Amino acid sequence: MAEASERAVSGLPFEQPACERGGETVIADVLLAAGWEFPFEWNYVRSIVRVSLYVSIVAVALSTLFSLPIAMIIGFNEFPGKQLLTSIINTGMGFPSVVVGLVVLFTVSNQGPLGSFDLVFTPEAMIMSQFVLAAPVITGVSLAAVSSVDRGVRDAAFVMGGTRLDVALVTIKEARYGIATAILAGFGRAISEVGSVLIVGGNIAGSDGTSYTRTLTTAIQLEARQGRFETAMILGAILVALVLVVNAIVVRLGSSAGGYR
Repeated sequence: MAEASERAVSGLPFEQPACERGGETVIADVLLAAGWEFPFEWNYVRSIVRVSLYVSIVAVALSTLFSLPIAMIIGFNEFPGKQLLTSIINTGMGFPSVVVGLVVLFTVSNQGPLGSFDLVFTPEAMIMSQFVLAAPVITGVSLAAVSSVDRGVRDAAFVMGGTRLDVALVTIKEARYGIATAILAGFGRAISEVGSVLIVGGNIAGSDGTSYTRTLTTAIQLEARQGRFETAMILGAILVALVLVVNAIVVRLGSSAGGYR
């Protein structure tokens, strides 16, 4: 176990996958028929994409559920220290990711408060890390969007007999473009992260190339470090494509909810 942990921290798999041993390339039949050739095992890429999406989407979903109510509360109310709290949130948007990784690693380690849950080098620890990184971004951008909504809109909702929940929903509808931008910014922050997920996840892949905690970004870092630049470039193209697809989905959902102004 100690040896496994040491290899995980170094960013190396327990055993080199077939793509790193120079074995026969395995790709989908349709790609073979089309004449495509890739310098890696297809299972290697598929598992990396699956882990990347799972960790980032869960982290951003949790961050949105946490951040949006906070942005609404701060945006709707005036209280002493509001400016200071807003400044802290904005500062958190640029918090160093490696520091977040170290804090989360300590939290889930045997000496930390969550040590009994055995979360070291797991996707769950990576979700925690990305949650901490994405939450300030989503909160900050959402707060700016909510604060920019004309106060007359909220007053009109109150005058018409709306509850606080009704007013919040009206405000969210008016600020939907900014909130969608906040979610996209949070997702971009999460899925492009390298330092913190490398620290808390360990960049682990099995002997068959199946990823356990290896993401697209940590895989790109490993492939580039070991001189497999073609593989790193292809993985980078996949990462960009995933971000574009997610952006298109969020934009489409925003348009369906009433359109952007």
